[in-house]
Amino acid sequence: MESLDLTVISDESVRGLLFGVLGLVVAMLLTPVYTNLAYRHHWWKKQRSDTTTGEKASVYKQLHAEKHRRNIPTMAGLIGVVAIVIVTIAFGNLTREQTYLPLAAMLGAGVVGLFDDIINLRGVGKGVAGLNARLKLGLIISVAALGAWFFHYKLGYDSFYLSFVGDINIGWWLMPLFILVVVATANAVNISDGLDGLAGGLLVNAYAIYAVIAFLQGNYGIAAFCMTTVGVLLAYVWFNVHPARFFMGDVGSFAFGTGLGVVAMLTGTLLLLPVIGFVFVMEAGSSALQILSKRLRNGKKIFKSAPIHHHFEAIGWPESKVTMRFWIVSQVFGALGLILAILGGHI
Repeated sequence: MESLDLTVISDESVRGLLFGVLGLVVAMLLTPVYTNLAYRHHWWKKQRSDTTTGEKASVYKQLHAEKHRRNIPTMAGLIGVVAIVIVTIAFGNLTREQTYLPLAAMLGAGVVGLFDDIINLRGVGKGVAGLNARLKLGLIISVAALGAWFFHYKLGYDSFYLSFVGDINIGWWLMPLFILVVVATANAVNISDGLDGLAGGLLVNAYAIYAVIAFLQGNYGIAAFCMTTVGVLLAYVWFNVHPARFFMGDVGSFAFGTGLGVVAMLTGTLLLLPVIGFVFVMEAGSSALQILSKRLRNGKKIFKSAPIHHHFEAIGWPESKVTMRFWIVSQVFGALGLILAILGGHI
């Protein structure tokens, strides 16, 4: 029996790595198609001119003046989403229990982000061109709510796992918790997508950690899905490192962030997600604190610019240094999250 188990583990590990390679290859093959369309139809990202609270984003514009002069395409997240769909379906990793939900949620959130990007391309809106913020949030919540319904009523989940304690049964209350986790993760990834290579590298690390967790749990379909996502993200980062050839856009950040939140719920590690995705929490938290400070302290700021990656730029760190140091922090906390998953009984 032990020999059989080792054989299964070996086969599934090879399968998982193969899905990662397939994701990378398919995304690389799709990249020239996207690039041709993006440059032919001028899918240039419109840079923001105002902050979230309405003032002129003067620090941001000064830091990214060079990018304002360049025409950089957006919506490259389309490459990754399409590649994940192709690989998951064509190579037999589509299963009701493990991959229906993350794939569907990724697609739904990607469609919301796509609409936002299209409006951005047309230059409609004030400050940050795109969907109205409340409408965008409402649509993401709707996608998460549909996922929560499937998670509870169709897959039968009604509890979450607490490290060192065990399963905590909360019945249908798991649905609002699912919505909170997925929406928060989607928005945190979206906020983090502000420097060349930053969000892509952070997502590679997070999905790789979750691939290991899912694999050790015996959730081989989820592990293969995560490895597919790692592969397509590596292809994206190849072209997105400074100076970026293109940006993932909201279609990518919302899709990948939503998928990450769903994977955390399916693996029962939602309370480890803030550790594994610590930099995403730091980025979203810095923006929230900045807005709160401005509103409660008569416009006074905590950071020179938010989210926090722009603050470090403003105090003199080169963009590439901020990105790589944030990657390192992400890797450290990812390893910590994996250790907690093992010691805490998640595996």
